[in-house]
Amino acid sequence: MIYRLDVQPFTEKQIALVETFADQAAIAIENTRLLQELRQRTDEVVNLNQELEKRVADQVGEIERMSRLRRFLPPQVADLIVASGSEKQLESHRREITALFCDLRGFTGFTESADAEDVMALLRDYHAAIGELVIRYSGTLERYAGDGVMVVFNDPVPVENPALQAVLMALELRNALGALTQTWSRLGHEIGFGIGIAHGFATLGTIGYEGRFDYAAIGTVSNVASRLCDEAKPGQILISARVLMKVENAVKVEPVGEFELKGIRRPSGGLQRGRCRRVTLEGRKRLDRPARRFAPAT
Repeated sequence: MIYRLDVQPFTEKQIALVETFADQAAIAIENTRLLQELRQRTDEVVNLNQELEKRVADQVGEIERMSRLRRFLPPQVADLIVASGSEKQLESHRREITALFCDLRGFTGFTESADAEDVMALLRDYHAAIGELVIRYSGTLERYAGDGVMVVFNDPVPVENPALQAVLMALELRNALGALTQTWSRLGHEIGFGIGIAHGFATLGTIGYEGRFDYAAIGTVSNVASRLCDEAKPGQILISARVLMKVENAVKVEPVGEFELKGIRRPSGGLQRGRCRRVTLEGRKRLDRPARRFAPAT
């Protein structure tokens, strides 16, 4: 401390000492300010890193979630669920649906005599043809089981007249698979296909275990579609009576007679003791109202 008992000018040395002290004090104050600012910046960087890590984790989780959904849902449905931020649509619920089942004729014999590479190549072409139409007609792929494929309509996203959407897809699928069977025939593979369509109520939702979930439709309507497919001759599309009621003004059909459906002991979903109809080669009728009412959803 510098003090005086009497009033007189400070010496140059005393003034220099005070200036040096003032400079050191200013430096200390600035260092303190800079240290506080550095700590603040460090905290901000830590918070930004934490926020970035959370965003990356959320994005990775979203990608994984999207990947899981895209395994069994059309892209537009998966996008809808991701955008909503909830998978409530995938919880177990009851809904009226149309089920389409398709499988190949002669496939078992083909697998017994053909090389594994030929079997896989055939299935890739077959599944690719079906997958494109499932998306185009707003269906939901319920399962791939070798040569058996099941598609449901009106879940999880509602579809106007799902029975008609299923029939229209089946007609286009018949053309696509017809072209494929001709190619397979030229390669020496005599393979056909059959399609069955039924309409009714089912319980839908995810089934499986952690790491492996699938979207399933449980109910008689699924069994009826499968049994109709079994009864269909190569190139045929068999539909139940309830499907007929919903599409008879849009497509031409013809009866194929009565027969028992294996495992179906009582009428269900509009099916009257095995009485079925087959969609004829003529396909869609010429409608008086605008055709776009029945056009596939995009």
